[in-house]
Amino acid sequence: MAMAIRSLLIFLCIQSIAVPTFSLYEDQAGLMDWHQKYIGKVKHAVFQTQKTGRKRVLVSTEENVIASLDLRHGEIFWRHVLGTDDAIDGIDIAMGKYLITLSSEGSILRAWNLPDGQMWWESFLQGPSDSKSFLFVPTSSKADEDNTILVFGKGSLHAVSSIHGDIVWKVDFPDESFEVQEVIQHHDSNIIYVVGFVGSSQFDVYQINAKNGELLKHDSAAFDGGFSGEVSLVSKAKLVVLDAARSTLLTISFQKGEISFQKTYISDLVKGFSGMAMILPSKLTGLFAVKTITATTFISMSSEGQLEVVDKINHATVISDALSFSEDRQAFALVQHGDSDIHLNVKQNHDWSSDLLKERIKLNQQRGFVHRVFMNNYVRTDKSHGFRALIVMEDHSLLLLQQGEIVWSREDGLASVIGVTTSELPVEKEGVSVAKVEQNLFEWLKEHMLKVKGALMLASAEDLAAIKGMGLRSSEKSKMTRDHNGFRKLLIVLTKSGKLFALHTGDGRIVWSLLLNSLRQSEACENPTGINVYPWQVPHHHAMDENPSVLVVGRCKPSSDALGIFSFVDTYTGKELKSFGLDHSIAQVIQLPFTDSTEQHLHLLIDTSGQAHLYPRTPEAVAIFQLEFSNIYWYSVEADNGVIKGHGLKSNCDGEVANNYCFGSREVWSIVFPLETEKIITAITRKSNEVVHTQAKVVADQDVMYKYISKNLLFVATVSPKASGDIGSATPEESHLVVYVVDTVTGRILHRMNHHGSQGPVHAVFSENWIVYHHFSLRAHRYEMTVIEIYDQSRADNKDVWKIVLGKHNLTSPMSSYSRPGVTTKSQSYYFTQSVKAISVTSTAKGITSKHLLIGTIGDQVLAMDKRFFDPRRSLNPTQSEKEEGILPLTDSLPIIPQSYVTHALKVEGLRGIVTVPAKLESATLVFTHGVDLFFTRLAPSRTYDSLTEDFSYALLLITIVALLVAIFVTWVLSEKKDLSDKWR
Repeated sequence: MAMAIRSLLIFLCIQSIAVPTFSLYEDQAGLMDWHQKYIGKVKHAVFQTQKTGRKRVLVSTEENVIASLDLRHGEIFWRHVLGTDDAIDGIDIAMGKYLITLSSEGSILRAWNLPDGQMWWESFLQGPSDSKSFLFVPTSSKADEDNTILVFGKGSLHAVSSIHGDIVWKVDFPDESFEVQEVIQHHDSNIIYVVGFVGSSQFDVYQINAKNGELLKHDSAAFDGGFSGEVSLVSKAKLVVLDAARSTLLTISFQKGEISFQKTYISDLVKGFSGMAMILPSKLTGLFAVKTITATTFISMSSEGQLEVVDKINHATVISDALSFSEDRQAFALVQHGDSDIHLNVKQNHDWSSDLLKERIKLNQQRGFVHRVFMNNYVRTDKSHGFRALIVMEDHSLLLLQQGEIVWSREDGLASVIGVTTSELPVEKEGVSVAKVEQNLFEWLKEHMLKVKGALMLASAEDLAAIKGMGLRSSEKSKMTRDHNGFRKLLIVLTKSGKLFALHTGDGRIVWSLLLNSLRQSEACENPTGINVYPWQVPHHHAMDENPSVLVVGRCKPSSDALGIFSFVDTYTGKELKSFGLDHSIAQVIQLPFTDSTEQHLHLLIDTSGQAHLYPRTPEAVAIFQLEFSNIYWYSVEADNGVIKGHGLKSNCDGEVANNYCFGSREVWSIVFPLETEKIITAITRKSNEVVHTQAKVVADQDVMYKYISKNLLFVATVSPKASGDIGSATPEESHLVVYVVDTVTGRILHRMNHHGSQGPVHAVFSENWIVYHHFSLRAHRYEMTVIEIYDQSRADNKDVWKIVLGKHNLTSPMSSYSRPGVTTKSQSYYFTQSVKAISVTSTAKGITSKHLLIGTIGDQVLAMDKRFFDPRRSLNPTQSEKEEGILPLTDSLPIIPQSYVTHALKVEGLRGIVTVPAKLESATLVFTHGVDLFFTRLAPSRTYDSLTEDFSYALLLITIVALLVAIFVTWVLSEKKDLSDKWR
């Protein structure tokens, strides 16, 4: 055993030397890579500015991130990503030193230390049923007092200690369908009022003892008209809600155990009202806002319960919660949109006529409308009150406004990337301009003055930082023109908010950004969503005269049967060329390998009814398409029904008039999996633009194996229904994982393999003729990675040199899916120590460079592993010829070499995808990883065999050449003298 362990350690040491790694020195960090941190769209925010020291704002986001931001600069002090299944329901500050977060539908309560973000305690709350969650942290004048935190979740009300997180008491309500709307505890009172609805027509009030959770009283009343929408608490014992028709305001009073309803028709308050209204969520005393189709109306409530309209605003309006800035004064922020600016007003609750603050701020229109506003106050040097506002924009960006200026901004929309493509930069020439590329005369003079100050050692710290920044911008990697190696490109990314960004691969800066009007809410599209971004026009022959463009595809609604949206954007200028709505839905987008005379890519869109639509809609595109009409096939996966279908084209759509761009489809084949035993969980295929250098693979003993290369192969993974849940949801005997390799033209199953006692999730990558996938083995209690390689047996006879010389071979014969393939497969499984979020593979321009798998681990890092580790022909004792071929000795586990992490010590929080792009230099590949963070780097899987490294000493090379020339000359002179002296003898 000791000998085996010693041998394994020796082997790992050798492999760490033999296998290329991606380690770098500390001073090389940032030369070929960049890393950007984001948090996502903010949905809750609380300020912490009372104590001396760092001023901060605590936020939670739609990406399930909690973070502490520097209030001065917007930088991240600390943050935590809770995970996709741990959505944050609310946050607040307790005892002045803990951030309290409620997540997972009210089932997990946590306390985080404000200075460093360390988790102080965690409580798991249980209840009889799922319900709306609610967090209430009572305020206290004493910082260290143990305030009881009230949480409603899972159908129960919990009282939790703010110091230890212990559950003090718990109340289960008699009716499990009770939904809490408000929890009210007056200052220095021991009675807690819990108000809410049972169903849609019953209002309940519970009085509970705050010390022991004893139920003191329960009152209930029914309203025939029903309730709907948000509830606004306008006083200690009165709230306002809409009826089920959303046309009547109900004032509910619950004083002294008596519940009463008072109806007020909105049409009596708002002239010309029609349709349905909505109460804007706010926590204002004596005031609430009602939004209708045409305007936002502010309504006050008197102490007798009378409603009165105080103002009506026709512009888009957002309001904040009430803020107490003195003993008996409350204020709130009101944001209105102008033409190219926003108006920020701060008003008192009971004095609408006067403004505590009135500012007008210029704002970039590409940020869209204001979605949320959070307000904070501070004391000026003259003891007067000042106000600052944190606003969340439509594009998910975050801005802090103070004294009429934007103090800082964050582009947090980049935390939700849904589509990525690339674009080449312009060819270097005069007049090239890409979103403010060229410097003006003032900037040029300023740069040179700073350089002079630096040379004379007169520069301040700020000047030195500016000089360093200018050096980075002016470096080769940050130029806005193409380089001969293809390292400099534009990353075109589409975000969930419908905003398109162009990022420079050199330093990650935003070259331009565009909030697409076609993906903004409108009357035509109620809730538009983006699908993906695709290359549309890529000029090669006219690269000096024409700009490339991309196609952004979206839907009017999240459902697949909603009408589609097209938008075309110039990638150099960031301008939207045109956009329009489609008259059909979009279920699938197929990029065809054809271009027209203007170098526009042809795209085939499949709608939910199975019809195919060709774009661009030009006669030339149809003519090109008709030439390949009979060779176009596609597949569809219906995971819920357990069906995979293959489709082909037929004649023009039935019932269409004068439309040559719509084609009907026919079902060519189908595979039906029995739902009782198999459920589809993964289906992937090869990249359509992948380049394969050669079909032949020379193996040991100079033998040749021919890869089965086909773009029509589909990898499918199914599991038993009981094993479709989380790991451990089924026993090894109940679970099995079955994988298939299917030809999508004929539906023929080329390979099938069953993993007994295994389950998903399955992450896979398909490249050339091999597939690598990751799964979990319940029998071994470990993760596994399995490789399948497919070889073409029909060309196995082409090994005789004389047959090749005489032309008696079939190497040049076309490959058809309809000819019965003679394929053979090789497979092998290895243990892997980590869970996986994503898998990709490196890609190069010619496909010559060896492949590396890029594995996104559960630790949000990217690990690069040589494909040789996944060779199914590995054996315990490889022969000498196999060693020469590069086959590694067989081990049961895949080694993880720390130097092989391409992200180094960095994390890409919330990692979702890994995109690889080939550079022009064959040895290099560009890698872009996105999640909540962004990371970009450049890799050389087989090292830079076709170029010199960036740290190569050209001076030493020149000195060596000069020395050799001098030595040659001196030697020649000495030789001539020696020959002359020999002749004189």
